[in-house]
Amino acid sequence: MVVVTTTGHFVTAVGPYLADNKNNDANILTHMLKSNLEDIKHWVQENDIFVVDRGFRDAISLLDNMGIKSEMQCFMQRGDKQLSTEDANASRLVTKVRWVVESENARIKRWKYLDKVLPTNQIPYIGDYIRIICAISNKFLPPLLPAQDDDVAGAAKMLHLSRQVNGLKERVEAESLYSRKSSMWRAASTIDEFPKMTEEQLRALTCGSYMYKLQLSRCYIQEHLDGNHDILVHREEPQLLKVKMQSRHVSSKATKLSLQHGIVCAGPGREWLVCAHVASVLWYLGYARHKQDSLNIEFRNWGVYVQDAPSLPEPIDASDSEDSTIEQ
Repeated sequence: MVVVTTTGHFVTAVGPYLADNKNNDANILTHMLKSNLEDIKHWVQENDIFVVDRGFRDAISLLDNMGIKSEMQCFMQRGDKQLSTEDANASRLVTKVRWVVESENARIKRWKYLDKVLPTNQIPYIGDYIRIICAISNKFLPPLLPAQDDDVAGAAKMLHLSRQVNGLKERVEAESLYSRKSSMWRAASTIDEFPKMTEEQLRALTCGSYMYKLQLSRCYIQEHLDGNHDILVHREEPQLLKVKMQSRHVSSKATKLSLQHGIVCAGPGREWLVCAHVASVLWYLGYARHKQDSLNIEFRNWGVYVQDAPSLPEPIDASDSEDSTIEQ
């Protein structure tokens, strides 16, 4: 396990640990703190903030007892289908800070030797290899998140937006807009009211993560331009859009979005830092469809290149086979 700063510098790397359910993230962190590995209690001070994911939830009480603050994505309450606006926005704040950890793990795997399963006779050396790579990265590679002049302003903007009420989500629920008849909606590709947008405007809406979401946007739009896409606009209120897109993580689940020309993602109730689903719709309607080069996204059914095991040929009736032989 590695500990990194919010700018992407490695602080320490401990392990390796056994790969079983008893050595999960929370238990490893507990072991680090109670065993004082790498003299961690010396350089971790009271009121420091640990930004962690949900896998560390069982170690939160230990951090609290040590006077260490923790920030973690929220959990849905029993019976809920999505996070509340407040919880969703708070979770996005955590994700915005914590993405550096996953990126640093990917940076370690840039070394080909560590990007594959190693033989068991390398177990005594894996920890040293990781620590050497972390030291090299700290010394010679640029930080993943260098300081920018507008960092403070950007953080203030995100905090302000995270506290806003999601008026569109409340309206969708109050007026049951998703249950309205299909005649109330028309294909969004026929509208001209949707404003044109620049890449700088898209970058502002995604709070700096535009390039990553642009890559996902192309994939999403490719999958939804096969004639079965559900990007619809309200006939009476052309600034109101309804979108149904395939979930990124569950093949049997579709994500429902509501957008207005104030840009809101009502999938998990977020009011800011639009998700990749919304970013793809904004990119297509506001930018790509007006740029012929950017819209080079002809739909292709990649499924024709793979086989489906349950798809078997129809069995041949023996009597039919004999009859055909006699006729010949």
